[in-house]
Amino acid sequence: MNPEEPRPQHHLNELPDDSPPVKAAVAELRRRAKRENIQPWSIALSDASLARFLRARDFEHDLAWKLLKNYNKCRIEYPETNADLRPYSILSLLHAGYHAVLRERDPSGSRVIIYRVARWDPKVFTAFDVFRVSLITSELIVRELETQRNGVKVIFDLQGWKFAHALQISPAMAKRIAAVLSDSFPLKVRGIHLINEPLFFHPVFALVKPFISEKIKKRIHMHGDDYTQSLQECFPARILPEEYGGEIVSMEQLSQEWTDFIMESASYLQSISLIVK
Repeated sequence: MNPEEPRPQHHLNELPDDSPPVKAAVAELRRRAKRENIQPWSIALSDASLARFLRARDFEHDLAWKLLKNYNKCRIEYPETNADLRPYSILSLLHAGYHAVLRERDPSGSRVIIYRVARWDPKVFTAFDVFRVSLITSELIVRELETQRNGVKVIFDLQGWKFAHALQISPAMAKRIAAVLSDSFPLKVRGIHLINEPLFFHPVFALVKPFISEKIKKRIHMHGDDYTQSLQECFPARILPEEYGGEIVSMEQLSQEWTDFIMESASYLQSISLIVK
């Protein structure tokens, strides 16, 4: 790094949003957004919104700016998944118990989300529906300061994966998934854990993999169908649901709790949906 260049200010992540150094960084990012005159913006350039992009990139301004532009571009260019985030459009998939956010964070402070492919009926729900569920949950947890700092880890239970699922993952959809994982959403992806992955899932993974950054590739873990021990080496049993060898309530209850929270957040989700016309 050139000694005349400003050094990344990683320590700012530990400060609250209303601290003077964070407010100054947010103001600078807003000035840059207005100076570039990008139209339209798909989000309000509020202090809270801009701080998420700075925290996601440890207050490295150029990286935060790139992330903000990519996020905006994806929301505008892919309205079928990114524009309408109201939960009513995917209510049946939520009630099917497709996913849940665990009650407790992992020891590093990351949020943990579990997705169950067996609850995705490809005859009823499209890949766009499934992608929208993930975006809705991401938009909710990214409001949490601790999640902005410590990111998210996901567990994909691929039991029940069929060719019908694979057929819905086109190259364009694969690229979109990879973009969100790598550089189009203000969340730090700290780990991706696959369990019960069948052999015929690997061609789909091969489709997505070229678009994923090297950093994210290193955070992908395949546990197979005998996953209990290896999964608990990554996540303590005290935070996992009973179906995965854990000590808390069932996935059914966790899924219902998170669905209830999504529905309680309907007004907020509508407010950020309506920005994109």
